[in-house]
Amino acid sequence: MHRPAVMNRIWFYLILAAVVCAVFSGNLAETTKSSFESAKLAVNLALGLIGAMTLWLGLVKVAEEGGLLVLIARAVRGVLVRLFPNVPPEHPAMSAMVLNLSANALGLGNAATPLGIKAMIELQKLNPHPHRATDAMCLFLAINTSNVTLLPLGVIAVRAAAGASEPAAIILPTLFATTCSTVAAVAAAKFLARLYGPEPAPVRQEAPAEKEDAPQEARFPTYRLPSWEKAVILGSVLLLLFGFGKMFWQNPSAQTLKEAVSFGIVPLLMIFLLAFGYWRGVPVYEAACEGGKEGFKVAVRIIPFLVMILVAVGMSLQLYNKKNIQVLLQEFF
Repeated sequence: MHRPAVMNRIWFYLILAAVVCAVFSGNLAETTKSSFESAKLAVNLALGLIGAMTLWLGLVKVAEEGGLLVLIARAVRGVLVRLFPNVPPEHPAMSAMVLNLSANALGLGNAATPLGIKAMIELQKLNPHPHRATDAMCLFLAINTSNVTLLPLGVIAVRAAAGASEPAAIILPTLFATTCSTVAAVAAAKFLARLYGPEPAPVRQEAPAEKEDAPQEARFPTYRLPSWEKAVILGSVLLLLFGFGKMFWQNPSAQTLKEAVSFGIVPLLMIFLLAFGYWRGVPVYEAACEGGKEGFKVAVRIIPFLVMILVAVGMSLQLYNKKNIQVLLQEFF
């Protein structure tokens, strides 16, 4: 007998409870308004995500065509094979997970989100039961949520804006706390996976539900980069290093370091991915556009899920209105 996912019950009872309580508290107008506003918010959120998804999956496509993802997967193969034994070592999911966790560790939230969605899509291709999350998916989500953070750039920026005397003083406490949380997340995920027994061996082809919308893999003919272009790239890298060194030499302060870290990592990561692909003879513009198409499709694909979740949450939030709680207590007690 097929058992529906728990999410079906959660979603249904959130909406049911919201409507029932709205009837008894006389709050139907606000609940109805909240449902439409939440649906609009979900679409706006997805539209805002399209740009980031298109950009970063385009850059990842360039790196993939250049062979960077395979190199990354091989470099961390030992750790990943132990954590994700049901995922083939050189599967695209491995390298996508590494890129996502690396971006999270550096505090690059905008870059990490598209990479995390990309990793989940690759893991779904190995899922023998498309409507249920695999152990690898659950473990990746747990690690992603509690990810070890080396540079909490967002929090540092907030502390600096609030006038903290040492905005970067939280780096070591954050590293310790996130390391503990990641260890706890991995332990919990592994314990629950064993509790519910081993899952079936993963399939090596795409799940049927994904075949219709899955983008076709494009392979681009590479070319040999002339020596003078390699010299230009190396010279540009040296100029970047010289520029950062000059910045610190002229103004050796914590503020300069914070600005360099906060605003310099993202463009440097972009340059690294593009330069790697270009050095390996990848037509970077064409590859980025092809990867960007996948990002656009993914962002559009998640709109229904965002709408349904945010509508249920938005309607149920009306339950926690102080006035509604008082009315319900008077009605029943």
